[in-house]
Amino acid sequence: MDFGRVVTAMVTPMYADGAVNYSQAAHLAEYLFEHGSDAVVVCGTTGESPTLNTEEKLRLLSAVKDAAAGHGIVIAGTSSNDTAASVALSCRAAELGADALLLVTPCYNKPPQEGLYQHYAAIARAVELPLMLYNVPGRTACNLEAATVARLAEEFPHIAAVKEASGNLEQASRIRDLTPPAFRLYSGNDGDTLPLLALGGSGVVSVASHLVGREIREMVDLCLGGEFGAAAQLHRHLADMFKKLFICANPIPLKYALNRIGMDVGGCRLPLVSLNAAQKQEIDALLDKYNLI
Repeated sequence: MDFGRVVTAMVTPMYADGAVNYSQAAHLAEYLFEHGSDAVVVCGTTGESPTLNTEEKLRLLSAVKDAAAGHGIVIAGTSSNDTAASVALSCRAAELGADALLLVTPCYNKPPQEGLYQHYAAIARAVELPLMLYNVPGRTACNLEAATVARLAEEFPHIAAVKEASGNLEQASRIRDLTPPAFRLYSGNDGDTLPLLALGGSGVVSVASHLVGREIREMVDLCLGGEFGAAAQLHRHLADMFKKLFICANPIPLKYALNRIGMDVGGCRLPLVSLNAAQKQEIDALLDKYNLI
């Protein structure tokens, strides 16, 4: 499956009391498709999936899927550190019409590579949707090795891509070498997009595309079109955005930024908290630099 070149990992809009704002989620999805995104992820890390219950995840998927009709691809985050629960949620997301699934490596319990293989194999046997693996060891304390990715891609053709957020370009290169040409390699870090594309990547699963989606899309298009100099120049222009959206845990800075530009997404659920005063000034300066406020 072609997931496109720019996939946005959506925030989950919330009301002041912490309840999910489903209508605003639909509006945000429409906005993202109009501003450079080919696909959106609902209920990923940026969407605060650890604090969303199953009913909320499924309602979000339905709301965004309705809004996306005719505009782009909707990918549902359905994996957790419980394989049985991941299989069950994946099946329900498929029934609700998700176009694909994003499957993060199990966090905290630190399975060995065979455990990771069995986790993903169980989901792959249960659903026929295109699947994107998600490797983010900085959050999960678990690295999905290139050989395991290749093993899964070979055995299950609908395991079609990986979101590689390890920051390890050597590992990304090895994934590209070991997997079939049709298998898609996506950057999971905005700042790694340009070098990963040069290694044979297909695009990015982005956070910053909430704010500079068209610019990121232009950068990816330039790079994949062979205009590396122009792509590198645009990458350098966006580098400050890529860095400062992570001055503390994602999506805290991003939600603050979206609220400041008039996209009412509310705050974060505990244990995530608001930016402090100095951090707010830093994000305000960032938004001013990119002419967003």
